[in-house]
Amino acid sequence: MSHEKKTPFIRLAKRDGMAGWKVWCIRCGSIVFALLLGAAVMALVGANPISAYGTIISGALGKKSALRQTVKIAVPLLGCALAIAPCFKMRFWNIGAEGQITAGAIAASYFALFWVDRLPSPALLIVMGVAGAIAGGVWALIPAFFKAKWNTNETLFTLMMNYIIIGVVRWLQGGPWEGRKGSQIIPQFDSAACLPRVLGVHCGWIIVLVLVMFMHVYMNHTKHGYEIAVIGDSINTARYAGMNVGRVMMRTMFLSGAISGIVGFIVASGANNTLYDGVAGGVGFTSITVAWLSQLNAFAMVAISMMLAVLSKGAETLQTRMAVPTSISDIITGILLFCMLGCEFFINYRLIFRKKSHKEAAAS
Repeated sequence: MSHEKKTPFIRLAKRDGMAGWKVWCIRCGSIVFALLLGAAVMALVGANPISAYGTIISGALGKKSALRQTVKIAVPLLGCALAIAPCFKMRFWNIGAEGQITAGAIAASYFALFWVDRLPSPALLIVMGVAGAIAGGVWALIPAFFKAKWNTNETLFTLMMNYIIIGVVRWLQGGPWEGRKGSQIIPQFDSAACLPRVLGVHCGWIIVLVLVMFMHVYMNHTKHGYEIAVIGDSINTARYAGMNVGRVMMRTMFLSGAISGIVGFIVASGANNTLYDGVAGGVGFTSITVAWLSQLNAFAMVAISMMLAVLSKGAETLQTRMAVPTSISDIITGILLFCMLGCEFFINYRLIFRKKSHKEAAAS
């Protein structure tokens, strides 16, 4: 008795390539589709979708004060996305940016709290920034060393290290660095340890834009960037070409952690002017989405970080003006991100439907 192997009704096939205009049509279409789904959600809760979207945009960009707040939200998102980009290009899944930001903030805060009388403000801020970079880099170097030496799972290792460093901050809050006894609060920084403002926003936005240029050149026009790309494509090829894969991993992770540490310095000294256990604010995880959506392109990260910042800031205005719960804005943000990530599937793969055989056609 013979058994015919049936072809699946739907099959996936890798695309060889797609014209650039088609790629952008799919991406723009996914955004439109997400906005339509978001409009449906708003209509279900009784809000006018057009008015709601208008409120989100005006609440984030309508006034100078609102625009400044939006930029403050976008700065750490952009900085952290830049930090994890080289790791992801190397296929080293660094999920520990949250902890690396916190490590950098701790180091910067030490000098802000205990060295403020020893150095003039410009020198103090430079020392804080360098300390943040070194601390973030060293914290990232630990899982990289274990990965290079014993091939440990970097995803779990970096994720667990987030909770360790956050625990250190909680200990500092209630112990050595506690301000008023029993408050569980670290004192506010002196003005000399706070980043100066440029155009109404702390100058961290300038630092991050400089990092955009640096990472674009580093990833695309340097030997190190080339090595990262080769390892990301194939570790065996990299080894065959004579590259020291372990050394490149550790170097790249140190750079990633150093940039995350600078973000920690910016957040602690520019946005919060103090240190607390939630200093990273979930940026380390959200920035993963920014990096993926931008396809690890430094300039695209600027636009996507601003888009997410607009949604985040606009959600606050939506709640106050139209009494729409912020959870609805979170749902809309989730829909938008899901659709934008999902569209990459259709860019890279195509669906092949099984054609009817002669027997099936005759039976029908």
